[in-house]
Amino acid sequence: MSNRAILSAPTIDQLEQELGRERHRRNYRSTLTSTVSVLVIVAAIAILVSMLVLPVLQIVGESMTPSLYEEDIVLALKGSSFKKGDVIAFYYNNKILVKRVIANAGEWINIDADGNVFVNDVPIDEPYVSEKAFGDCNITLPYQVPDGKIFVMGDHRATSSDSRNTAVGCVAEEQIVGRVIFRVYPFSSIGEVR
Repeated sequence: MSNRAILSAPTIDQLEQELGRERHRRNYRSTLTSTVSVLVIVAAIAILVSMLVLPVLQIVGESMTPSLYEEDIVLALKGSSFKKGDVIAFYYNNKILVKRVIANAGEWINIDADGNVFVNDVPIDEPYVSEKAFGDCNITLPYQVPDGKIFVMGDHRATSSDSRNTAVGCVAEEQIVGRVIFRVYPFSSIGEVR
């Protein structure tokens, strides 16, 4: 007698089961490949959008309290048209600062000893400022905003370094990252930035 096993032909049921397993394996691989491809494409699009249209920024410092707090995460919308009261992000010494637009090119700024701000001799309404202060100001008042520039101030006037000081000065259009439009973190404060 030989020790060889006798091979028998597989039954139809066995062949159908094996064929089913092979189809499942191919379908699984195909689904996995297409899912990974879609995720990579979506991630690439999200990165492009965040860099080119909607930058994501994290707030550092307390100069914009009570409107924005340290470690808040916000979205900025790229653009070139900014009105008084808009919150903008801009480049300054390899950092990004976030401040509020107070006046545009050609307008006159004056600030009294109590911290009241006047644009073209008209006091501006600032509901976003909880405590007015003259702050760190070394410019000669009244001050005219130069052509192609924007005068900005932080909402926390006592501590903000902004256009009131020549170290920061007025912001040129090419420095601007965008208008801060939406807070995405913390989740308890999610919403439009005003």
